[in-house]
Amino acid sequence: MSALPKTAAGKVPATVITGFLGAGKTTLIRGLLEKADGRRLALIINEFGDVGIDGDILRACGNPTCTEDDVIELANGCLCCTVADDFVPAIEKLLARPEPPEHIIIETSGLALPKPLVQAFHWPAIKTRVTVDGVIAVVDAAAAAEGRFAPDPAALEAQRDAAGTVDHETPIEEVFEDQLLCADLIVVNKTDLLADGDLARVEDLIRGALSHTVGRDAKLVRASQGAVDPLVLLGVGAAVEDDLANRPSHHDDEEGHDHDDFTSFVVELPPQPDPARLALTLEQVAGLHGVLRLKGFIDVPGKPMRLLVQGVGTRIQTHYDRLWKPGEERRSRLVVIGETGLDRDAVTRAVVG
Repeated sequence: MSALPKTAAGKVPATVITGFLGAGKTTLIRGLLEKADGRRLALIINEFGDVGIDGDILRACGNPTCTEDDVIELANGCLCCTVADDFVPAIEKLLARPEPPEHIIIETSGLALPKPLVQAFHWPAIKTRVTVDGVIAVVDAAAAAEGRFAPDPAALEAQRDAAGTVDHETPIEEVFEDQLLCADLIVVNKTDLLADGDLARVEDLIRGALSHTVGRDAKLVRASQGAVDPLVLLGVGAAVEDDLANRPSHHDDEEGHDHDDFTSFVVELPPQPDPARLALTLEQVAGLHGVLRLKGFIDVPGKPMRLLVQGVGTRIQTHYDRLWKPGEERRSRLVVIGETGLDRDAVTRAVVG
């Protein structure tokens, strides 16, 4: 990573990593940390929910390049909505350090729109000191192939050909497209879960969404488990804050942006002696109630390590990520995210049993 070019005018480069819930943003960032090569990186992590799971995962990476002080966590909100209160002060805090970071990585909430966040880099407090090196959108290729973002890609394309525009039926589609339309680089992730034909169909879907852009072409990079060369992700040099006119959004004509279409809550569980049974239960609950995202840490009796649970739709993955720390409370907690109307009580009863 030491070969990255210097940013003009001495500005600190910032990379915005966006992507819908469960796309693999945190895994991608963890890979960046592992290949930091001594470069001082700082992370701003934003999540939709009260419990910061992603920040905790990144702190557990054990990489000396990324210490506790290098991770700023902004939970229970969305950076595109809390720029003045949360984001700008976080940037100022990093810049005020005796040794400021050489690169800032910003992981947005999976429901965030990147364009309003990039606009914040015009704030006087940071405009002359930081530049947006690039916007990276991570796509869960498997979820896209399942129709999560465009239930009928063929009908979507026919509608685009006939009318030149698309009437979106779900807020998920709009968020997904807005993230793509602002990107300089699109990481088509989890390709190991797809056959070649399905992968080609997903890439066609992405290119169809990008047809809204004029005079700008985002690059597509395939990845498995978020593994991408840092030299591809960083050092883009796009100065995105000065290029917003070429990054259309479905929300350009709106005065603000809210997340009333989505909801989040935390489920507290007792210790779980059977992780396989828990995973099966979560798969069934997600399918029955339309849960978009599950993530959290679980206490498995007799195990010295905590169990990390990650769910996208009905795809549930678990693994032990680190040892419980001395004196750390062994709690079992899951963050559940879904569209507004998700029955919290029913989900909680089904999960807790």
